[in-house]
Amino acid sequence: MTDPLNNSYYRATAKSWKTRPSFSQVNKYDVIVIGGGFTGLSAALACAEKGLKVALIEAKTIGFGASGRNGGQLIPGLRWSMRELDEEFGRERAQAIFDLAYGAVDRVKQRIDRHGIQCDLKNGHLEAAYKPAHFDAMQRDAEFLAREFGWKAQIVQPQNMERHIRGGGYHGGIYDPQGGHFHPLNYALGLAEAAEAAGVEIFENSFVRPEEVDAQNIIVATDTWTQDIDQRLGRYTIPIMNYNIATSPLESWQDFLPSDAAVADSRFVLNYFRLSADKRLIFGGGEKYVQTPPADIASFVRKHIAEVFPSLANAPIDYAWGGAVGVTMNRLPHLGRNGNIYFAHGFSGHGALVTTLAGELLAEAVTGTMERFDVLANLPHQPFPGGKFLSRPLATLGLLYYALRDRL
Repeated sequence: MTDPLNNSYYRATAKSWKTRPSFSQVNKYDVIVIGGGFTGLSAALACAEKGLKVALIEAKTIGFGASGRNGGQLIPGLRWSMRELDEEFGRERAQAIFDLAYGAVDRVKQRIDRHGIQCDLKNGHLEAAYKPAHFDAMQRDAEFLAREFGWKAQIVQPQNMERHIRGGGYHGGIYDPQGGHFHPLNYALGLAEAAEAAGVEIFENSFVRPEEVDAQNIIVATDTWTQDIDQRLGRYTIPIMNYNIATSPLESWQDFLPSDAAVADSRFVLNYFRLSADKRLIFGGGEKYVQTPPADIASFVRKHIAEVFPSLANAPIDYAWGGAVGVTMNRLPHLGRNGNIYFAHGFSGHGALVTTLAGELLAEAVTGTMERFDVLANLPHQPFPGGKFLSRPLATLGLLYYALRDRL
């Protein structure tokens, strides 16, 4: 079966694409990183900057997984609002989480600037309320975030939504100028070049498990493929399939997204969309809880486009692709350590910013600085129930329940 990434807009417009050799352990390394997405690349780069001898091993090619297939949306924070985190963990822990999670915005932008990564970075992200009750909750969260943590976003009343989006019938939203969007695969490729310039040896098309390599420390950054690396660790996430399309360039793009902000709505099974640098609509809609892709990805996504932008229901679609997102039980990222093995995964669709943070925290941890790493590593997590064979079916039933609530 042809991999859906082969028809990705990102793959078609990738910069500096090159192949790298397969892994054979000739050298001794301080750190071996398994996984060539945002987390692994950031970890490898940060480790090399600390003077460590580093190898990064990717089973396919750099950015092959979610890092090179996602919607490219840069959404500050985590899946939980700061109000929820504050209520659950108290102010001291919430402040530490805020400093890291919202600080991830600057980490990504600094990496892009420092290494000259050409990834079509744009500012502005809008969360759009699917229901009036969602807007009420958004306003409370935004006001709490500004009052208690000093992070200010703009509350957009329903009658003003056309400043950002002309379609969808949304009931208001929150516009965050500090969020944004980018070309994710080019960001990954840029991180890879920066890592190699810092001395990291990168190997592709090489599937390895931690017990098969020799290094003082090992970092596992394989997200939805973690089950293949470590079955016990893999029980903490399940894969959810997402699908994206890119239309032909839109001459009248201002009629749809006049502020050029990325948009994600508030449904559990959300629609998310933005404009590319060449003004194509990149649109993700719907989810599937089985890993077999639709026979026609473009048709699968097109019906969701029609709900938001009816006039684009028959717009030409030039690219259609898909990929898996690793989701945890509580939708918070799962970081931790088992002996000399460190890991980070389960970013739950909110990882374009936090993965860079996670990689740099992993680098701190392997050099003995655990304080900031422990802020996220101490978040509570439970494996999905049901063991190896039942965890995914049971989780699917729960996800379908929440998807049904979108329709009520």
